[in-house]
Amino acid sequence: MKITGLISFFAFSLVIAACGPRQMTDQDGNVLEVVEIGNQLWTASNLNVATFSNGDPIPEVKSAEEWRKAGESGQPAWCYFNNDPKMAARFGRLYNWHAATDPRGLAPEGWHIPSDEEWQALSESQGGLTQSGVRLKSASGWDQQGNGNNQSGFNALPAGGRGGQSGFTGQGRVAVFWSTTSKSPSFAYYYVLHASRTGIFREDDDKISGFSIRCVKD
Repeated sequence: MKITGLISFFAFSLVIAACGPRQMTDQDGNVLEVVEIGNQLWTASNLNVATFSNGDPIPEVKSAEEWRKAGESGQPAWCYFNNDPKMAARFGRLYNWHAATDPRGLAPEGWHIPSDEEWQALSESQGGLTQSGVRLKSASGWDQQGNGNNQSGFNALPAGGRGGQSGFTGQGRVAVFWSTTSKSPSFAYYYVLHASRTGIFREDDDKISGFSIRCVKD
């Protein structure tokens, strides 16, 4: 191969490498795809860890009574949807707000759980609260013909959630993500995508509820 051709070959290889998929590895060894959306870098799947970034374990809580007690006492907790470990590979785990904001760090080093402001920036980069849901939702898996087009690469799946009092609900119909922003001593803001709606919506709920977690780069 001529020198000029060899240089072109390596230059092309570097371009391919630069444009290839970005990834990060969390504290439990899971490899997550990373997507650039607007001016932010987000994980393209839900968090699925059982330890904080310092290595401390996060308690798994199965029963409704123990889940409520953990939340009311401000203790971090996680669970699988319906307490079924098979859910984790596709949907990740559900966490209460106290796990999301624990000072030991639920997100891997170099990452953090998004604030209300960062969720708003994500939405604005994709067309605003009333339209961005279509671009953020996955292209399959939603009930009620509610699939998105996933043009953002965010790939939100309808993982459902766990209510503080009502139990597991919403899988196939909603994707619900905590923000770290507190509204009151008992309530915090979250963002939700619905199968039947085109936007992403900011709501608030009891901090004992169990929702999905996404991470954003520091």
